[in-house]
Amino acid sequence: MPDDLLPEIRACRLCAPRFAATATGHEPRPVAWFRPGARILIAGQAPGARVHASGKPFTDPSGDRLRDWLGLSEAEFYDLDRVAVVPMAFCFPGYDAKGSDLPPPRLCAETWHDRVMATLQPGLRLIIPVGGPAHRYHLGKAASPSVTATVAGWRDHAPRVFPLPHPSWRNTGWLKRNPWFADDLLPVLRTEVRKALS
Repeated sequence: MPDDLLPEIRACRLCAPRFAATATGHEPRPVAWFRPGARILIAGQAPGARVHASGKPFTDPSGDRLRDWLGLSEAEFYDLDRVAVVPMAFCFPGYDAKGSDLPPPRLCAETWHDRVMATLQPGLRLIIPVGGPAHRYHLGKAASPSVTATVAGWRDHAPRVFPLPHPSWRNTGWLKRNPWFADDLLPVLRTEVRKALS
């Protein structure tokens, strides 16, 4: 990886005016968590408010659920030599006036993602896109407009790529309506995670 890539991302302020105009009125704080040689890529959407505060990805209940889905301990998940976490936007996008999450700004992925992926690709064994924006980036035309349809078609992409829904508490109802996710997809995913780390 070029020595300047991580410092460049962490110093990025391209979205400062956009974030200042949100209901949260916050400053950019890119959370970049990757290193060449990682075997597994977690491709999320964007950091939430808790991650913005901690500076470490998935330090929230969504992270607990995601680690359970993957069968990873906290120590394994945060091992930079084995797991990279690269969201579609490195910064918390903020909330709108109603308190809802704003979508990840496309400018972030357009600016950084191809360079990041070029540094990671040689060592990656498993890519796990989480949520619609990550599905579209990592699966291209193979991603459905529907997250459910994309995740339901997971066998078309396995064992290299496993599209997942977001592990947010907001998706608890989705998980209940789609028991195949826990029954069929997760056991295979956990097996592939172990293979990728071995």
